[in-house]
Amino acid sequence: MPPWIAALLVVVATYGFLLVFAWRHGDEILFQPREASYGPGEPVELITGKDGQRLATVFLEAPKARLTILYLHGNACDIGDVMWLLEDMQSAGYNVAAVDYRGYGLSPGVPSEAGVYADAEAALRHLVDVRGLAPEQIVLYGHSMGSGPGVELALRHPVAGLVLEGAFVSAYRVVTRVPLLPGDRFVNIRKIGRVRCPVLVMHGRRDQTVSFWHGEALFRAASEPKMAFWVDEAGHNDLAEVAGEAYWEKLAAFSTLVLEGRRRPERP
Repeated sequence: MPPWIAALLVVVATYGFLLVFAWRHGDEILFQPREASYGPGEPVELITGKDGQRLATVFLEAPKARLTILYLHGNACDIGDVMWLLEDMQSAGYNVAAVDYRGYGLSPGVPSEAGVYADAEAALRHLVDVRGLAPEQIVLYGHSMGSGPGVELALRHPVAGLVLEGAFVSAYRVVTRVPLLPGDRFVNIRKIGRVRCPVLVMHGRRDQTVSFWHGEALFRAASEPKMAFWVDEAGHNDLAEVAGEAYWEKLAAFSTLVLEGRRRPERP
């Protein structure tokens, strides 16, 4: 057998293995829920989605808040892990809501891409239908995997703004960089350009989980009005801590942009 044929067979076999592996194990690699970091006694409210799914949520109210942040966390944490940040946002003058997707925290079930979209949608609907907030008062904030439901909801609803922190262009391209495998999850790069609300993309240049180029690519693809915030020394989970006051200043500047109400017209 000629060497080039042998090499080709190896490539084909390797690619076939990757296809099967991604198809069979994609969800269990992407979604990594752990034992809940909080208990039933915590200030968590259980809501019910349209499909009957019970979801753990939290709502922190700030006096005279003009905006509500709906925080959508990443793939390996829950509400309890990010409560410190949610409370800091509340102290900065924002109402703050968060949801644990099915399988995370005290939300029962098994996570999936469709499930995450549905759970984020349920959290948004609860803010609108139960708490009486208008979508135009809500800023979606997606960290890492949470960027997927953040971008998806920003396409479906006339929200005030979208913040992406440590976001990826798509889930599989965190590993492959190029679009190598079919069946990719959370393909944000195909959607971000159609988001009509103001967008803020934040990324740490030392992010070793989701490389910095993902943030750059999403920012380039997003339409105006948009803002970027690159933090030289930050990694994947410490951007707010490393950036310090500059983080809150950027969030405040974005809030000012959002409150100006500059939404783009519908595309023909």
